[in-house]
Amino acid sequence: MDTRPVVVAVDGSEHSLKALEWAIPAALRLSADLVIAHVLPDSTQLWMARRSAFGPGPELTDPVTDRIRTALSGRDGLPSVRYDSLEGEVPDALHALGAEARMLVMGSRGRGGFASLLLGSNSLAMATRALCPVVVVPPLARTGEGVRTAGRVVLGLNLDDTVDDVIEFAFDQAAARGVPLQVISAYPAPPPAGLLVAGEFPPSTMNPDDYGSVERDARSEQAERLRPFEERFARVEVDAVAVAADAAGHLVDASASAALIVVGRHRRRLRPGSLLMGSVAHAVLHHAQCPVAVVPVRAAD
Repeated sequence: MDTRPVVVAVDGSEHSLKALEWAIPAALRLSADLVIAHVLPDSTQLWMARRSAFGPGPELTDPVTDRIRTALSGRDGLPSVRYDSLEGEVPDALHALGAEARMLVMGSRGRGGFASLLLGSNSLAMATRALCPVVVVPPLARTGEGVRTAGRVVLGLNLDDTVDDVIEFAFDQAAARGVPLQVISAYPAPPPAGLLVAGEFPPSTMNPDDYGSVERDARSEQAERLRPFEERFARVEVDAVAVAADAAGHLVDASASAALIVVGRHRRRLRPGSLLMGSVAHAVLHHAQCPVAVVPVRAAD
């Protein structure tokens, strides 16, 4: 049994309280404890935490925790909740806490973020370096128990890069929510015929009819990758889709009606310590309308 908690970072901003709203039912669905992490401002120490049962106490009197109490009050059901007051730089403090978490939930921006940015630097940093899956909740995302039936889980399955850790996370989330899982894989598409005639693309040795076989091969490989998970998660309804190119665009479009988008971080392609990630994950994080889970490769960490 997985006893790791769901961790949510809260700094009192509306974005972080939206993340808290999402994390509460997420923890309940997984029968996990919920750890509410608040990184104290203007700290000079890299990492220090004091942990206590969530409740009235002299250490829980700042405005942030008042807003947290308000968000938790009046609910019919709550998971077991703890409060962690952390000191240090936000990415360092959350990285240490996330090492022992089932997932880390964050708002798209924190209190110190620029209003013009769709994704704050701390959320991006954690999505690129955390040792656990990171869920980034945009401001317009649906939250609360309604998420259970609000939409499907969507997995971006890159047939060359996505590892089993990412697929398992997506199936697990769909099973916990009781919703279908849509799997989107992209395959190379031929350039438009008009542009070929105009000389915009170099001549191709591939016959246009061969692109049909590319799609069939993609669907076949997709089915092969999903088969063991469909056997393990027999109750999850799977809708496997193969699309021509632009994986990020298809995933962003799907986010308009989805409850969660799941993508892999693809760290195995990058040098150790790199703060970069795959272009698809980066684009989806910046433009998706629903929460996005970025799942690391456990073996690589």
